[in-house]
Amino acid sequence: MKLRDQMPELTGATTWLNGRVDKADLVGEKPTLIHFWSVSCHLCKEAMPEVNNFRDQYKNELNVIAVHMPRSEDDLDLYNITEIAEEHDITQPIFVDSDLKLTDAFDNQYVPAYYVFDKDGQLRHFQAGGSGMKMLEKRVNRVLDEMRK
Repeated sequence: MKLRDQMPELTGATTWLNGRVDKADLVGEKPTLIHFWSVSCHLCKEAMPEVNNFRDQYKNELNVIAVHMPRSEDDLDLYNITEIAEEHDITQPIFVDSDLKLTDAFDNQYVPAYYVFDKDGQLRHFQAGGSGMKMLEKRVNRVLDEMRK
């Protein structure tokens, strides 16, 4: 995805955990952070407390959606995904992308990966990797500030 691209439809999930959402539920009211993670990704697990902090700190201003992107056959075990999600307090909706449908729609190759969309569904920021959470927070705040004006 390129900056200013529209958020893809959230279709093709193998299943949803913690509730299901559609693009229509997300666009129009507030910005959205979509983060890709995987049960086999150590950096994802390390970053999860900060992602959860975003979710909790901005719960009234920001949608947060998780996408589980498998990196190997071992990552397809739904029981394991559910266990790791509970262990790391991932209470936001989780799009389980075992068929890589959303991963392909985003043209995403990384975990962890973070996509920040403004309230109109335009991609405003992308970053990948476990570090740089300060930059992510800065970008989220920029999008929130624009919305508050």
